[in-house]
Amino acid sequence: MRATSTMLRLGATAALLLGACLSLPRPEPVELFTIDPPFEAGPVSGPVSGPVLLVPSPRAGPGLEGPRIAYLLRPNQLQYFSRSQWVEPPARMLGPLAIRALERTGRFQAVTAAAHGTRPDLRLDVELARLQQEFTGLPSRVRCTLRLQLTDLAGHRVIGTRELEAVEPAPSEDAAGGAAAANLAVKRALAEAAEWCAGLSDGWRTAPVTSSGR
Repeated sequence: MRATSTMLRLGATAALLLGACLSLPRPEPVELFTIDPPFEAGPVSGPVSGPVLLVPSPRAGPGLEGPRIAYLLRPNQLQYFSRSQWVEPPARMLGPLAIRALERTGRFQAVTAAAHGTRPDLRLDVELARLQQEFTGLPSRVRCTLRLQLTDLAGHRVIGTRELEAVEPAPSEDAAGGAAAANLAVKRALAEAAEWCAGLSDGWRTAPVTSSGR
């Protein structure tokens, strides 16, 4: 009888624990967004006499190291959406996009993320300083800020530096609207960066050092 009573108590306890586990709320799924704006087709190939451009993986500014989507409700106070994020850190997604934007200018013999058997002439370093949705007005807007440095590798000198910025209104006041605006802002910023870099590369062997803001 005592053994039977013990088994009944154990069975009741297990049933209670199982019921508690089954009744636990399931976590809400996380929305995933990507940055992959389309670029119009450029020339099939760059000029043979153009420089070979090395574009290492872009660096991430403070607060942008991970996949979280950043937003601001008030100036200088960065926050993150809890149920929405990028599929991977945004600076990492910028690398292939930057190469695509530079290739379509048709001003480079090659644009590469790594020196595979070739000796690059120039190096473009890109930092994603800001990518944030700002709810400080209506509609909210997304700000993309890039910091650029173009270096002559053979001459061991900086040809030019620049900080540029693109701001786009969000079509809706949520993470989905911010992601749509971010794609437009990134595309515009990279297109401007590519034209700036291509312009300096035209006379890269004799180009003076330049520095400019936005």
